Amino acid sequence: MAALSGRDLLSLADLSPKEVQELLEMATQLKLQKLKLRCNKVLGLLFSKASTRTRVSFSVAMYQLGGQVIDLNPNVTQVSRGEPIQDTARVLERYLDILAIRTFAQQELETFAHYAKIPVINALTDLEHPCQVLADLLTIKEYFNTFTGLTLTYLGDGNNVANSLVLGCALAGMNVRVATPSGYEPNAAIIEAARSIAGNKTEVILTHDPEVATKGVNVLYTDVWASMGQESEADDRTPIFQTYQINEELLNLADPEAIVLHCLPAHRGEEITDAVIEGSQSRVWDQAENRMHVQKALLASLLGAD
Repeated sequence: MAALSGRDLLSLADLSPKEVQELLEMATQLKLQKLKLRCNKVLGLLFSKASTRTRVSFSVAMYQLGGQVIDLNPNVTQVSRGEPIQDTARVLERYLDILAIRTFAQQELETFAHYAKIPVINALTDLEHPCQVLADLLTIKEYFNTFTGLTLTYLGDGNNVANSLVLGCALAGMNVRVATPSGYEPNAAIIEAARSIAGNKTEVILTHDPEVATKGVNVLYTDVWASMGQESEADDRTPIFQTYQINEELLNLADPEAIVLHCLPAHRGEEITDAVIEGSQSRVWDQAENRMHVQKALLASLLGAD
């Protein structure tokens, strides 16, 4: 079991390469039902953004561990009336054993973690989406049985998923290329951190050319062109991002055995075509299922389940 008991997961950079591998191995064993863990604890979900996969996968994972879940909708708590974060955090730590937060600002998450003595998990912020990328890595490992020598290409907006992907690939020992329009690159500090982790072992490449980024790669990945909170920009972004769409023509540039991933929800016909997401190279549904397995492993590790 990864030695994470009592810690927070605010960023993938909080984990070492060894800890990532241990979490993925635990998730695999849990998925195959070769490992049984019990954890009679209480998980709080404090979600300020809409959620399907994250909310349901965390809930089911905790129930399967033998714990309970409390959905802390901010609209029906004092958070919505402006209670200071530090006050809410110090109260919730006395009721809960662990807290997953889905919010906008990374700073809000970090403030919660500073004041709460229980483990705090980043269930998505505008900066990162670490739990999603752990599931992505598990999906890739299942298909290829290794990360060594593989290259993942992310196409589209350099958003929170892109930020976590470059960190995740560096930690796993996999090459990563990110192709975005000019001005939509991932966070510069995160790119620098990923390159520091990768060292001379793997490559972290930024480009504005989707075809160059796609040639010969093993994994093609995309996300919506306008994330939550950016919906008003969607129409303006469409012509800018059109050449970054994963379609059959672009997929043909990748390795013949390449797989396609999307963190969902997908805007079919925009960042990905219906033919590709429903095609034989798509692993999107395995990827979505794996959210539950990696989050079960993460909860068990942070809570010290046995």
